[in-house]
Order: sequence, then structure tokens, then C-alpha cells
Amino acid sequence: MSDLPRKAVTRTAKLAALPLGIAGRATWGFGKRIVGESAELVGRELQQRTAEQLFKVLGELKGGAMKFGQALSVFESALPEEVAGPYRAALTKLQEAAPPMPTRTVHAVLEERLGEDWHELFLEFEDKPAAAASIGQVHRGVWHDGREVAVKVQYPGAGEALLSDLTQLSRFSRLLGPLIPGMDIKPLIAELKDRVSEELDYDLEAQAQQAHAEEFTDDPDVVVPLVVHQSDQVLVTEWMDGIPLSEIISDGTQEQRDRAGQLLARFLFSGPARTGLLHADPHPGNFRLLPSGPEGEDDWRLGVLDFGTVDRLPGGLPATIGESLRMTLDGEAEAVYELLCAEGFVKETIELDPDAVMDYLLPIIEPAQVEEFTFTRGWMRSQAARVADPRSPAYQLGKQLNLPPSYLLIHRVTLSTIGVLCQLGATVRLREELEEWLPGFVPEDPVDGEAAVAEA
Repeated sequence: MSDLPRKAVTRTAKLAALPLGIAGRATWGFGKRIVGESAELVGRELQQRTAEQLFKVLGELKGGAMKFGQALSVFESALPEEVAGPYRAALTKLQEAAPPMPTRTVHAVLEERLGEDWHELFLEFEDKPAAAASIGQVHRGVWHDGREVAVKVQYPGAGEALLSDLTQLSRFSRLLGPLIPGMDIKPLIAELKDRVSEELDYDLEAQAQQAHAEEFTDDPDVVVPLVVHQSDQVLVTEWMDGIPLSEIISDGTQEQRDRAGQLLARFLFSGPARTGLLHADPHPGNFRLLPSGPEGEDDWRLGVLDFGTVDRLPGGLPATIGESLRMTLDGEAEAVYELLCAEGFVKETIELDPDAVMDYLLPIIEPAQVEEFTFTRGWMRSQAARVADPRSPAYQLGKQLNLPPSYLLIHRVTLSTIGVLCQLGATVRLREELEEWLPGFVPEDPVDGEAAVAEA
């Protein structure tokens, strides 16, 4: 029944060929330098050719290869335009497409998980998949009560494929590192591997999606489809139409881009505060823009899909994030440094200059310094170049800072969201969202607190 294990040899061969191809191009680049072409020009051409091969291979596979490609795709904004341009289409394709699972396999999974009479649960079921992702594909149907539904069917052997691909990719992560300036590939792959078992568990996904759907019911800004039915390897949810964010990125109006960006930032910070969960897979394929009424583009809402990867934050995002942001904006270098030390961002064995730490952080929090900020690929590239250049003070200091395990997923989700905002080129009132939803960003008013105690 399983198509993925049957193709394991082919998959492994394709992934194994990647480092050989990269090494071959490195030799080609060395030869070009010998005949006098500039190192920078050759380096960029090498980067482009490497990326083209990487995403061609990833685009042909499911499992961990595609999951890695999707995670990487949100950072294409950090690449030089002449490098990013030629394969941006391939990255976008990774966000929403994959080779489909054969119909016979889909039916076999549905029969095994929903019973021999699974057809009776549906008034209609479309055999052709509406979408495909790293561990499953989605079919459109009509549930027996008349509701339009999305039926997510997990690929047989998806877990083995995920782990095998990610293990293979991690073996040559150093070769892939130069693709995205400032991005350390190995921890990204390790973190994806840590999430495999959770993402394969559709019961956990159903719980996370239903929690969001109930919390955001009748919300004017965010829509999350309700869960209709769940069993092992099959998840049925209400169907949601809308414009994929990838289409907004490629062809949307500026009004749509700004609205999508604002709502994406709102969802990032409000979700943990309202549900105790952080949606941890923010690539454009998981979002839609939906018209909420006839009044015009200002009424667009953000549709959110795929809750297979979440971070559980019962108290919302850590107050340390908001407190350090606020104190950095206020120029409190010593206080920021003490807080980072206390939280483990600075190891006990290292002593850093608080003012140098402040200089490192200020450019990163630039979007929070103003009432509204326009996220651009140029800004993203400047940030990546600043922390990726071994000659820069920011690079040296960044190497000395430590990211505590509890912040790993929050950090990746935040960076990924910023990457999508830069792809959108959206103008966003980020500070407004921080003040509304981020614990610690706005200091508690002691007068109000005393009044509340007195009233009690």
C-alpha cells in the first residue's frame, strides 16, 4: 500500500546526489576564479546554481525534503535579488504543491481508517487532490450533513520518509549553509526532526485547530476552519476558500499585501495570548485572504490552515521577549543585558559589553521603533548581511549569544513570519500589535494595579 517506502531508493539517490552536485559546482567555481573572474561574481553564480539544483530536487519529493524546502522558502527575501529571482517560482511551488498520491492509495487509507463504508460519510468526494504538502494531501468533499470539507490524508510511511530525508539533509548541512546568509541550517533541520512525531499525530493537530477555531469564532480578522472528524492518518475539517498568500505575494494589490501583513502579525502575537498555542508553520501555503463583505479590501480576513506544528505556551509568549524589546527601545543597555543573562541568552562563562549587545539588537527591532514599518526584501537582505559577514561586529557578537531551547521555536516562527512580511512588501503597524498582545512590552501601571487591589 505504501508508495513512499517503495520509492525510498530513488529518494535517497536524489538527495545523495545533492552534495556531489554542489561539490562539482565548487570545482567549476574554482576554475572560473583561475581564469580571472571576480570571486564575488563567481560566488553568486555558484550560489544560484546550487540553489536551483536543491529546489529542483526538493520540489520532486515529499517528506522531510519538502518540509525543509518549505521552511527554507520563507527566507528567500534574504538572498540577493539576482540570485533569488531565478528560483523564486520554485520556492513558491514548494509552498503549495507536491506529486500526488495515487487514488488507490488514498482509498486504501480511507478504508483502513474510516471503515469499509467510508463513502457513506460523504455526499461527494474528489479523488483529485486539491493540495499536497510534506506529510499528506488534501481532498475536497461534501460531508454527509452537507458541509463542504477538506479531507487531509496522511501519506503511508510519511514518518519514515520525513526522518530519512532530514537525516540525509543534515549530513551535508554545512554545504547548504551559504544558500541563506545568516541562516544556520543544521539547527533548523534538527528542530524539524524533533517535531516529526507531533506533526504525524492528527489527534494533536485536531485539538490545536479546534482550540483556535473556537477562540476565533466570529473574529473580524482571523478565520480558522472547524474540525469535523478526526482519526489516525485522516483529518476532516470545514473547507475554506480564499486567495493563497503565495498569490498575494506574486500578484496582490498593495492594499491586499498590507492587510495580509497586518493580520499575519496580529495572528502571530494574539494566537498565543488567546489560545496558549503558537502556530509554528508560517509559510504562505498555510494562509488565505478571504473577503468578509462587500465593503472592499479593508474587510479582508486572514484564513489560517495546518496546525500540525504548534508550540504550547500556556501563559502566552514569554514576558521576557516584551520586556527586553521595551528596554532596548528605551536604551536601557545594562537592564537588557542583565535580563538576557538571567534567561540564558548569555552563557555564564561569557562576559559581553552591554552597549555592544544594544548595538546588535537595535537594527533587529527597527520595525517596533516606529508607528508603521514597511517590510522589504532589501531590509531583510541588509539584516542578513549584517549578521552573516564574519568581519562584522554583529557576526562576532551573534556567535557568542546563546538561544535557550524554550525559545528555539518562537525564534524560528518570528523570523519566518518576518520573512513572509518581506515577501509581501507589507506596511505594518507592528508596534500596535506588540502593545496589544505581547506580555511585558507595555509596563504595568502601578497606579492602576493599586486601584484594582483597593477596589477588590
